[in-house]
Amino acid sequence: MSKRPVIGITGPDLGGTGAWLFTALSTWFAGGKPRRITVSSPAEMNELDGLIIGGGADVEPLRYGQERLERTTLAKDTRTIFEWILSILFFPVYWLTRYFQHTKTSPIDTERDKLELMLLRDALTQNKPVLGICRGMQLMNVHFNGTLHQDIRGYYTETPQVSSIFPKKRVQIKKGSRLAQILETTICNVNALHNQAINKPGDGVELVAKEKHTDITQALENPDYAFVIGVQWHPEYLIQVRRQRRLFKELVRCAREK
Repeated sequence: MSKRPVIGITGPDLGGTGAWLFTALSTWFAGGKPRRITVSSPAEMNELDGLIIGGGADVEPLRYGQERLERTTLAKDTRTIFEWILSILFFPVYWLTRYFQHTKTSPIDTERDKLELMLLRDALTQNKPVLGICRGMQLMNVHFNGTLHQDIRGYYTETPQVSSIFPKKRVQIKKGSRLAQILETTICNVNALHNQAINKPGDGVELVAKEKHTDITQALENPDYAFVIGVQWHPEYLIQVRRQRRLFKELVRCAREK
């Protein structure tokens, strides 16, 4: 058996344990060796074979030419009895992670921005695969000189914005995109734990998935590189879904080839 490629997984110094555990588990199942990276425990890209930029605090708006808006709180969705039973019986850790999901000590983490942008720059220079998850996708777009919506509540005028670890959002994926090839579908249900979204796409960035019935971008990729993909949802919390596991499997495959 070939050596497992080392996949760096970024996250906050405080909190984010659930996201780290599930992302690490998804990476290990895909054949990679996860390495946790934070501001207090950094790494250099030459020590890694691939990179996952995880979720968490919002990207500093000054990095994409905007003033910081007052942080808003998303309305939580209610869950059905079936979902409660499913959570307790089959996904207890998911339930706990959902319950304790607010792990941000601050809505902005400038030191983390700096670390992740450095790692992303070096990964692109070395042509190593990068997967951005939620905040990670937004940071990727900012790196390529794109901009973000700081508050997406305006997109949901009829019902509150859903914040759920369960797959309650339906997204349409661009036919022929790398993401569609990996997931082997052009439509799927995903979860949603975000309050920002892409506004203007960055240089070379292709927007390859949108939430159905809104213009909110749910995925991006940059075809100038072998594997640079960002998703707005959290595939690490959908480890029971085979198509979502393919994202990590393809990342690890590309990392092994480097």
